[in-house]
Amino acid sequence: MQIENKVVVVTGGLSGLGEAVVQRLKRQGAKVAVFDLAESVEQENFDEYCRVNVTDAGEVKKAIEQVFQRLGRIDILVNCAGIAPANKIIDRENRAMPLDEFNKVLQVNVMGTVNTCALAAEHMVLNRVDEQNPERGVIINTASIAAYDGQKGQCAYAASKGAIASLTLPLARDLASLHIRAMAIAPGIMATPMMQAMPQKVQDALEGNIPFPARMGQADEFAALVQHIIENSYLNGEVVRLDGALRMA
Repeated sequence: MQIENKVVVVTGGLSGLGEAVVQRLKRQGAKVAVFDLAESVEQENFDEYCRVNVTDAGEVKKAIEQVFQRLGRIDILVNCAGIAPANKIIDRENRAMPLDEFNKVLQVNVMGTVNTCALAAEHMVLNRVDEQNPERGVIINTASIAAYDGQKGQCAYAASKGAIASLTLPLARDLASLHIRAMAIAPGIMATPMMQAMPQKVQDALEGNIPFPARMGQADEFAALVQHIIENSYLNGEVVRLDGALRMA
């Protein structure tokens, strides 16, 4: 799919990986709508902003319809909204993790993603296809290497990202007859504001485990992969690791 003049929805688009995706796709000529939690935005480098809690089905539906009405169509969805709290199943006082904490991660990372996919696809099917434009839409979700190599304190997060990884193939199969592709990216240790806020000693230790290149991934490297997935029409139903060959112990 060509990116120029396409309408893209990016969840979590005000920071980190999502912000990098917004900036890159805008440079490629896309019209970009951002879903995030900020009440307002001062400097807009996109075409539409919707304050959206992705766990609220009504808010997501309203925002998707707003984008469709104002920008005329929806071609691409990139889901970057997510949370990554650290909670062990049994804490230091040997108390069980409260179920609502586990459920909150699933609601944001899984249900928020699934609902946004379904509602965006509902509008993608309205796009016209022909020999020159055989695709109606592209969906790219964000998994994590935690789906495969979850660490201590990541039971909820790893479970949620494992769900996104497992969702990818059946989602692609569900949407294939509608000419909509579905992919996921599983990033490793990325230089996002959340990661860079950690103590330098922690950052150095994490980087020391990455085979090559021995550094954190850059947000624009994630965005570049998003661009490639959109433009490469034979990529479908797969989760791509973006991690410098890191396999967490």
